[in-house]
Amino acid sequence: MSLVTAVCRVDRLLRDSGTIGITAIDKRPVDGPVRVRPLGLYADVQADRKHHGGEDQAVYAYADEDAAYFADLLDREVPPGLFGENLRTSGIDVTGAVTGERWRIGDTLELEVTIPRTPCGTFARRMKVDKWVKRFAEEGRPGAYFRVLHSGPVSTGDPIVVTHRPAHGVTIGQVFAGPTAEQARAVLDSGTGLAPSVVRDLSKVLGRTGV
Repeated sequence: MSLVTAVCRVDRLLRDSGTIGITAIDKRPVDGPVRVRPLGLYADVQADRKHHGGEDQAVYAYADEDAAYFADLLDREVPPGLFGENLRTSGIDVTGAVTGERWRIGDTLELEVTIPRTPCGTFARRMKVDKWVKRFAEEGRPGAYFRVLHSGPVSTGDPIVVTHRPAHGVTIGQVFAGPTAEQARAVLDSGTGLAPSVVRDLSKVLGRTGV
């Protein structure tokens, strides 16, 4: 069974040596139901709103299974929220989710898979691991961002049900690794209603290839 195993939101803003000067990457588990709206979890924030947040990156999910992989790789714990995720999940392949796939969580919350997480300098400074951005990218386990189709509460233990999986089959992991022109075209041709960030990123792929 697929479940939400932790719900995380910002605990406190931290000083950061990046251009913004602060970061909201310090997400930690919270108790009780948390309302999720089009811009994300209630009381969650983003410090760098140019690169984070917004409707297409309203919720970031990461799998327990991938966290366990990195825990073994780094020989350290990877507790919920360490990677800045809002939802920690179990029993569902987040990186293997298809672009445009829809999840129902609990009774009313419905999310749609948009884009993979791109590791950044803030993430590297939080982890304090040498060449972390490169290492994280090479492992190909980015987790996924979601937009909110229907608002609702989310709690630890809520079941996750995939209600729609697009026929094109292009996964978040494939997009993260660099989609082929054929994969980009398949997603863009799959129908209306794609998240603007998906259209933007995959259109760039076609522009580079001239397809």
